[in-house]
Amino acid sequence: MALADEAISKIKEMIVSGALRPGDRLPKEADLAERLGLSRNSLREAVKALSMIRVLDVRQGDGTYVTSLEPHLLLDLLGFVVDFHTDDAVMHFLEVRRLLEPAATALAAQRMSADDVEKLQSVLDELGSEPSIEALVANDLEFHRRIAAGAGNPVLSSLLDGISGPTTRARIWRGLTQQGAAERTREQHQAIVDAIAAGQPDLARSWATVHVAGVEEWLRRAL
Repeated sequence: MALADEAISKIKEMIVSGALRPGDRLPKEADLAERLGLSRNSLREAVKALSMIRVLDVRQGDGTYVTSLEPHLLLDLLGFVVDFHTDDAVMHFLEVRRLLEPAATALAAQRMSADDVEKLQSVLDELGSEPSIEALVANDLEFHRRIAAGAGNPVLSSLLDGISGPTTRARIWRGLTQQGAAERTREQHQAIVDAIAAGQPDLARSWATVHVAGVEEWLRRAL
């Protein structure tokens, strides 16, 4: 493992220094092992590990490439890890969401184009007067996904997407058990859209905080 860790560090150094760039193909295994002063076995272990976290892409019969290294790709593993947590840990994810989502909403109020705000309103308008829980949650996820994207920060957007799994279950549970949850969600979403459309980041942040904190407070009492 120590040799594999050394190999990982050396490949990482090549990427960070710019010797290998996103999309570049790695040299042949024998050449790269010699260049880095590594055994071919330790190099293989390093490549395997880096491919699992989406830094490298091993293409059978073609070679090994550096991926795009885009945040959504590298943070995709977060969603996988999150799925292993049980529902009693969802409070921790809601706390993180309460910290991140208001910040994303405030940025969206500053950065979203008029066209994107109009599309955000359209998402909200698609919800019927008496939506099913499944439709409500799907609409909620799309609504917040668009706001996160509108913040213009792909790292923030990817982090919020990664923690959406456990909070999705909480949203379903709340919709099934709390009276007026659907109407309250719709009203708060509309207030968020209005604040974003008006270009008022502080107001948008406040409404997003109220929205997420409401789910968090309900779940704290329910558990």
